[in-house]
Amino acid sequence: MSEVHEPQTLLKIEHLTHRFGGLQALTDINVELKKGTINGLIGPNGAGKTTVFNLVSGFYVPSEGSIVFDGTTLNGLRPHKIADLQIGRTFQNIRLWSDMTVLDNICIAQHSRLGFSLKDVFLRTKNYKDREAQIHKEAWELLEKFSLADSALDYPKNLPYGIQRRVEIARALSLNPKLLMLDEPAAGLSTSDLDGLINYIKWIHETFGITIWMIEHQMQVVNTLCDSIKVINFGKELAEGTPEEIQKNPAVIDAYLGNAKIVEDAQKPFEPIKIASQSRRPQKD
Repeated sequence: MSEVHEPQTLLKIEHLTHRFGGLQALTDINVELKKGTINGLIGPNGAGKTTVFNLVSGFYVPSEGSIVFDGTTLNGLRPHKIADLQIGRTFQNIRLWSDMTVLDNICIAQHSRLGFSLKDVFLRTKNYKDREAQIHKEAWELLEKFSLADSALDYPKNLPYGIQRRVEIARALSLNPKLLMLDEPAAGLSTSDLDGLINYIKWIHETFGITIWMIEHQMQVVNTLCDSIKVINFGKELAEGTPEEIQKNPAVIDAYLGNAKIVEDAQKPFEPIKIASQSRRPQKD
């Protein structure tokens, strides 16, 4: 009989506590994410969900507790160092460079992998030219995979909101992350767009095989995608379990899922869509 191996732990958070001056935003939060899983972090507005993401990303330093990613302690590391460890994230409010093309937004995310110096840039050395060409090639390939090649030369500010969301996710994936953190990916999307988003995240997970951790209020998205869900309220843990367990948990229903519309939305099925596009990659002479 073949031996069954449990998925390895990728991210482990223990006794995470954070204070903003005299305000205690988080108290004794514990999280364990297994490699290759999709996980949810939910709770009412102001529960502290984005604060958890900001602590993992290095924007804040924990007041107490530890954050260990793939064997490396993240406490005190700067955001760019954490990104170098292959953690990519998006934000609740889209943070794209609006006056740079979609292609340039993807390319600039590769700063940690440039492989050339400022001197190379000024002298336009062969190393600089070769690396620039490689980065552009990889960016085009990523945009083609994400069906964004048609928008590669457009400015994000001129694109529909849903496309901007996809660009931000593609930029995070350009880091070749082991962990992708999505902060409310459905924020601002219409109800009709949710099915497409669900299909899109499923495709990312299946194609890249990465661990995904998402904050989301749309329970239809969370329940369809997540293997495990952590619920926090007022900065403290409230519950953890499968989507089915969370939906039936009395404390969660009382604190978060009691709204009839949220419960109704959580039960809606989704319709897969086909991802396809034509490339606008400039043709070589």
